[in-house]
Amino acid sequence: MILSVSAQGSERGGTVREEAPARRLLDARHDPAPVEIVNPEARSPLLLVCEHAGRAVPRALGRLGLSPREMALHIAWDIGAGALARLLARRFGCMLILQRYSRLVIDCNRPPGIAQSIPEASDGIAVPANRNLAPADRARREAEIFAPYAEACAAAVARPEVRFAYAIHSFTPVLGGRARPWDLGFLYRHPASGGAALVDLARRAWPGLVIGDNEPYRVEDDTDWFVPACAEPRGIPHALVEVRNDHLLSAAGRRLWAERLGTLLATFMDRHDASHA
Repeated sequence: MILSVSAQGSERGGTVREEAPARRLLDARHDPAPVEIVNPEARSPLLLVCEHAGRAVPRALGRLGLSPREMALHIAWDIGAGALARLLARRFGCMLILQRYSRLVIDCNRPPGIAQSIPEASDGIAVPANRNLAPADRARREAEIFAPYAEACAAAVARPEVRFAYAIHSFTPVLGGRARPWDLGFLYRHPASGGAALVDLARRAWPGLVIGDNEPYRVEDDTDWFVPACAEPRGIPHALVEVRNDHLLSAAGRRLWAERLGTLLATFMDRHDASHA
């Protein structure tokens, strides 16, 4: 079962401005709902989210002033991450929350209001539609796209049966002209996340792969949303899982990485539960 969550009635205090603009950004006749929930009735202890699964753009914004080629690049979405997350959700029968809009419209893993939330440029490519945004235009994106995703994540992670939470991402092999050698990375901060144990398990399982420990990024309060806002407050094992996107370009590659990560997460969760029995 798949549930779509629209932006109607999505505002929540402390997430977006208290009063949303009267004129709406999304047109239900043409624009998809911001949030897709796979397996909404699942009672699995595992929750998966994917902030950068899609590259949809509201009809009112055209293509943000970018070409189709540019909208296919990593700047617009996490290539292969949504498909990988779906395969994992199928394996575990767990809830998966996907965000359908391009992170260039609004990045749902960034706190609203920071520069990276609605970037004017990404990896050296200017985003014309994001320049000199009026406060009302920024507020519409926050209220209609970020808020429904934030609310879905907050509600899901609060469910008592959820004891593990992982965000599925991909990253580009080269950023800003610098090569990134990691095949896979795990981002986390607190000991309760179990991130260090997950990294160690991955390195033991795949000695031939380059496993990043808080690479290629680090979690920060000022630049990240899901981990600080949802996972850490619950005190449950969690991480942002980052797969280099050249591994996910083919269906065979996505199946391989779904099998790898599925086995890794299952092993980690079983060991965690056994040690806390």
